[in-house]
Amino acid sequence: MTKALIFAGVAALGNALFVYGQRRASIASNPFIFMSSAVVVCSVFFVIATLAFLTRQELEYVSNNLMSIIISGVGFFITFVGFHLLYSRYGAVYYVVYAVMSIIATSIGVGIFIFNEPFNYYQFGALILAVMAVIMFSLGQTVAK
Repeated sequence: MTKALIFAGVAALGNALFVYGQRRASIASNPFIFMSSAVVVCSVFFVIATLAFLTRQELEYVSNNLMSIIISGVGFFITFVGFHLLYSRYGAVYYVVYAVMSIIATSIGVGIFIFNEPFNYYQFGALILAVMAVIMFSLGQTVAK
């Protein structure tokens, strides 16, 4: 569990940097310019990392996993568009809503229904608490206005 928390913490830090950058940027007339520019920067870092770990099996790997790569690429695009619309219109605090919806879609939809991963009562309780967090957040947003 310690390594999982570290990896999740690294991902959370990256996500926080991403949201900070997006919220700090001005709103452009082209809704995709910020995201496409950020993806280019991200891609440069991935190309550098890929070259640093070159094994000579990359072409075979890509050809064997092309459909999964395409699905994930489409997923990235949809996620980034959703992030842009959510953060530019509602702000970073709405990440709570995204996080819980992501928990449901990923843990339940992908993990349990597609890959039949185990899910116990404690994890179900965590899911209920996550949904309650969105309900409390929604109530808080209503009271704040």
